Amino acid sequence: MSRVVVTGRVPDAAIEKLRAEHEVDAWSGPESIGREELLRRVAGADAVVSLLTERIDAELLDAAGPQLKVVANVAVGYDNIDVPACTERGIVATNTPGVLTDATADIALSLILMATRRLGEGERLIRSGQAWKWGMFFLLGSSLQGKTLGVVGMGGIGQATARRAKAFGMEIVYQSRSEIDPGVAAELGARRVDLNELLTVSDVVSLHCPYGPATHHLLGAEQLGAMKSSAYLVNTARGPIVDEAALASALREGRIAGAGLDVYEHEPRVHPELLELDNVVLLPHLGSATVETRTAMAMLAADNALAVLGGDRPPAPIG
Repeated sequence: MSRVVVTGRVPDAAIEKLRAEHEVDAWSGPESIGREELLRRVAGADAVVSLLTERIDAELLDAAGPQLKVVANVAVGYDNIDVPACTERGIVATNTPGVLTDATADIALSLILMATRRLGEGERLIRSGQAWKWGMFFLLGSSLQGKTLGVVGMGGIGQATARRAKAFGMEIVYQSRSEIDPGVAAELGARRVDLNELLTVSDVVSLHCPYGPATHHLLGAEQLGAMKSSAYLVNTARGPIVDEAALASALREGRIAGAGLDVYEHEPRVHPELLELDNVVLLPHLGSATVETRTAMAMLAADNALAVLGGDRPPAPIG
């Protein structure tokens, strides 16, 4: 029987699945586990099931010991894991792609609608108790029909977001490392362009690319300056893809019309200037936050860990 350490709270079904075959040490505190406690608990672990709030680096891998076989991240993104350090030690790293595609695409479309139709402003107005009445020019937003959505990163979530946007009558352009399947491109009427053209022609730019050195501050002051002054930026990928200070400046000065964010550069801290602006919608990383999706993520992470511990190839290895 192997020892599995789970670094944070996950749905009970995943814990029960792991406990059916192995000894499980699962953190159940209301707050994220502290670093020192995490390093202490992983000592002697054969598998670590990690949340994106925990940094899985060389220090942690060394603290776990040479018997560690697998790190199973309960997330599709894995910028919290030092994958080369895992590979160097012969440790398999896994993630949970696919199961959160629809939930995250739903949030992306929600942010598009909230930003373009100024729904957050309207809700705050009602809750504030301020007097208001219907008027011809009251809280006018922007329609989506006939507008262009630019998708940066046309993987599963990007395609799911594009599919939803097309149903709202939007045209689709995308920037990605490779062409998407011709059948999908035809279905969506999607055209591949470079990033500069995408920023120039899009009425809404939605980010779905993975985060890494190549995409750190992919959108900074120069790129935001290439966008239309009437355009909106939506980010449901990873916060550091956007230079948050540059975004706050662009929003404050009206160089773009608005933004919708579910992730932040220094999460959970949000740039203080963004908090003061009405033309940005701010959500607390809710992309995968449905009961069904979080359960599926945890179950896939458990399957990944169990497969490696059993000497099999995991369903979702990284790389």
